[in-house]
Amino acid sequence: MKYGFTLPGRGPLATPENLGIIARHGEELGFYCLMASDHIVVPREISSTYPYTEGGEFPGSVTGESMEQLTVLAFLAGQTKTIKLGTSVMIVPHRNPVVTAKALATLDVLSQGRVIVGVGVGWMQEEFEALGLPPFQERGAVTNEYIRAFKELWTSDNPSFQGEYCQFSNISFLPKPVQKPHPPIWVGGESRPAIRRAAQLGNGWYPIGSNPRFPMGEPEQLATGMRRLSRQAEAAGRSMADIDVIYRTHQYELVPKGGTPSFSPSEERRLFTGRAEEIAGDIRRYEEMGVSHMTVDFIRLSNSLDDIRRQMESLATRVWPLVDRKSVV
Repeated sequence: MKYGFTLPGRGPLATPENLGIIARHGEELGFYCLMASDHIVVPREISSTYPYTEGGEFPGSVTGESMEQLTVLAFLAGQTKTIKLGTSVMIVPHRNPVVTAKALATLDVLSQGRVIVGVGVGWMQEEFEALGLPPFQERGAVTNEYIRAFKELWTSDNPSFQGEYCQFSNISFLPKPVQKPHPPIWVGGESRPAIRRAAQLGNGWYPIGSNPRFPMGEPEQLATGMRRLSRQAEAAGRSMADIDVIYRTHQYELVPKGGTPSFSPSEERRLFTGRAEEIAGDIRRYEEMGVSHMTVDFIRLSNSLDDIRRQMESLATRVWPLVDRKSVV
């Protein structure tokens, strides 16, 4: 299992100093990747439903802040050496595809091959309208086309593309990314179109466990999604061996010895909460299902920089060593 964590993109934790501290600390602890979120503007009035809360409220609407994703990753590339730099996820229709492919290729060169391109179609219609983009209802088709354009630009010596939303030819596109054939593409989303996109175009499927419309919060639910992914991959002439599964959770709580969990004794223990042995057992269960990466959203679980660092340290030093032990329960 490889492990990642999310970065703060807004609020008091999202300062240059804090971002650098979190990124370097994660690298020192042995985390595989850090993940930066993506919004370019936050409309003052949002009617669109946010997919990852029960009530559909977008947490970022409170502050109205959002750091630009690629700028954050470029800033941290210069402060780290080994940790992967991921977009989680990039709203693909938000940016010109040629400019985006160039920025990602440049970041991969400057970071010496550390970029992960997490992609999604977006959910906030008001943001699409503010940016003057193709129609919100066409965002899936736009995303598919832009991903194909990325691949053409990253891999072809004489890139050419003629699509409905993107066209180019007779151009040089250099430098190419360091990673070959291109940086890995992790397709976010839990819906059937997202799974189909991952099967056809992705190197990884990146679901989040907290989507109430397409729940993936329990192992059985994720297993159903993985079977669907496998069928779609087979239809596209691929296999699950070609596609990583990266599971992102908003749950993590290590209860210290003699400590009291936030959930009551009468409640059923939530996944990735409890004693170190229990959390390690949960991770091993997902690993045995075929999940290769796990991303933890420490930002939603923490109120301070010290909280984030403690959470990261507890997972890395107390849980990871137990994951491979046969005695884990």
